[in-house]
Amino acid sequence: MDAIDSDCLIILPGVYDGLGASIARHVGCQAIYASGGAIARSFGLPDLGLVSMTEMGARLDTIVRAFDGPVIADGDTGYGDVQHVRRMIQTFESAGIRGVHIEDQDFPKRCGHLDGKRLISSSDMARKIAAAVNARESLDFLIIGRTDAIAVEGFDFAVERARSMIDAGADVIFIEAPETLDQLKTIPTLFNVPVMINMFPGGKTPYTPPADLQSWGYRYMIVPSDIQRACIQATEQILQAIRADGNSSGVANLLCPLADRDRVVDQDRWLEKPE
Repeated sequence: MDAIDSDCLIILPGVYDGLGASIARHVGCQAIYASGGAIARSFGLPDLGLVSMTEMGARLDTIVRAFDGPVIADGDTGYGDVQHVRRMIQTFESAGIRGVHIEDQDFPKRCGHLDGKRLISSSDMARKIAAAVNARESLDFLIIGRTDAIAVEGFDFAVERARSMIDAGADVIFIEAPETLDQLKTIPTLFNVPVMINMFPGGKTPYTPPADLQSWGYRYMIVPSDIQRACIQATEQILQAIRADGNSSGVANLLCPLADRDRVVDQDRWLEKPE
């Protein structure tokens, strides 16, 4: 049994490039989440489904190689209809990803904690899940059905959409952005498959400690953008200092030691001479 199959709550920090994946490996993370929103922003783009499937597949390959452990990926809307979903599964599974969540939003898709989302029909979403299930080569590759229906149609409809995804073959259910503690507590009791939750301070979902989420029955907890938000703030401060002073000495506390810069990408190992 690897980290992704544990009966305990699995916390998956969100990364968006090989450097973040390598740091996650060095600090001992057992599994990570390749955040679609964070990857989009790393391209200088908003989280509106603007990164192509092939661009995402190439980035996932980099993340998997750098982490060397289980990676769950964000598949957005599947990049189109069922044909696109099949190709996405082939691409992502070939990159070494252990699972992917697919959402029921229509284009342009939005971050799960933003307003203005639109949904495809429940039946069309079920077709996408079925296509993903049929396209995977390994039964160990997790197909995660995500619904954003709470903000659009309400909690009861979100539950019905999730049940439709399970009927279509989803291994895991992900109801995005619960709005109350009662909703949070109830969701895991409604399904006979593992449940994923997106949890971070400042979102629409009441922030809840992992211990409580585990006691309520959640299996997977993603933390999509905390790492990137930290990097954005630090980068902005450093750039402001360089622009104003010509150097970053005024914010040197934000810089890692030079040796750590090379340690986290295993420079010494790469420089080893073969015996």
